[in-house]
Amino acid sequence: MKHLLFVGVFFLGIISATCQSDEDSLALKVKVPTTILKQNLNYQEIEIPLVSEKGQAKLAVDIKNEHWDTTVYNPYKNTSVSYPFQLSFEDTTYHSPVRRQKVVTSRYGWRRGRSHKGIDIDLVTGDSVFSILDGVVRFARYSGGHGRTVVVRHFNGLETTYAHLSKIGVKANDTVAKGQYIGKGGNTGRSFGSHLHLVTSYKGQFIHPEYLFDFSEENAIRSQDIWITKKWTRPGYHSARRQSKLALYTSEKAAFAAIEAQRKIYVVKRGDTLSRISQRNNVSVAAICKTNAIKRNSTLRIGQKLVIEPL
Repeated sequence: MKHLLFVGVFFLGIISATCQSDEDSLALKVKVPTTILKQNLNYQEIEIPLVSEKGQAKLAVDIKNEHWDTTVYNPYKNTSVSYPFQLSFEDTTYHSPVRRQKVVTSRYGWRRGRSHKGIDIDLVTGDSVFSILDGVVRFARYSGGHGRTVVVRHFNGLETTYAHLSKIGVKANDTVAKGQYIGKGGNTGRSFGSHLHLVTSYKGQFIHPEYLFDFSEENAIRSQDIWITKKWTRPGYHSARRQSKLALYTSEKAAFAAIEAQRKIYVVKRGDTLSRISQRNNVSVAAICKTNAIKRNSTLRIGQKLVIEPL
C-alpha cells in the first residue's frame, strides 16, 4: 500500500511540479518526492536532458568529416572553390560577438598595402566574446599574428574566427550554442590596441563579413540564401577605410551576371608600370600577372588592355 501511495504521489509531483526549460542547457528541471514522512514530502530536483528537432537536425550534419584539423588555422590551403557558391542560414539573426555597441574600427579590404581579411570591432581587454552562431570549435589556441584565437565551424560550413583574445574559454571539439561565451577580448598577437578581429570564411575563402551580417543593433543576417562571388572574397575589391557598397546576390543568375560585370579592363597609359597599376586598382602585381598571363618584367605598351581581377 505504501508503494502504491509513493507511486501516486510521485506522478502527482511531476504533474504539479515547477518545471522549466533552460535554453542554454536544453534540459527540463523537475522536482519529485523522494521520501514520505507522515504528510510531509521531501523533494529532489532532477534534470531531464532535452533535444529539440532543430538540435537533432544540426547534430546529424557531420561538419567534422572534411578538413577537420584542430592544430592548423586554415586547413583548406590546397582546396579550390568554384564561383559563385551558395551559403544558406537557418536563422535570420546572429548573436552579437560583444555585449557593447558594435563599433567597426577597420573594415575588410586593402589596408596600408596589405589585405585585411576581416573586420575589427572595438572592445576593452577582458570583455566577453560570444559565438555568433551554433557550431563546433575547430581551433582554440595561439596563432601567430592573430594571438589567442578561436575558430568555430558552423553547420552550413561557414567558419568564424575570433582573434587577439586575452583568454580562450573553450577547447577544440566543443559544441557551442549561438551566443555562448568563448573567451575574453584582448590585444594578443600583432595588434595595436584592444579589439576583436572577426573573420568569416568558407573552405578557406575569406568572405567580407559585412556582406553576410549587418553589424548594426539589428544583428541581422543579410539573407538566408546568399551567393558569394569573388568580389566578396577578395580584399582588393574593397578599402578597409570605408564601408563597401552592398549588392546582395540571392540567386545564382544574379551572381553569374555580377561576375561578368565585375571584370574591369584597364588601358595602359604613358608612364604606367605594373606597380603603379597595382596601387591604383588595389590589386597585387601577382594578380595582374596571373590574370593576364604576363611576367613581372614584361614590357607594357601604351593602349594595352589588362584585365583587373584580384586573386
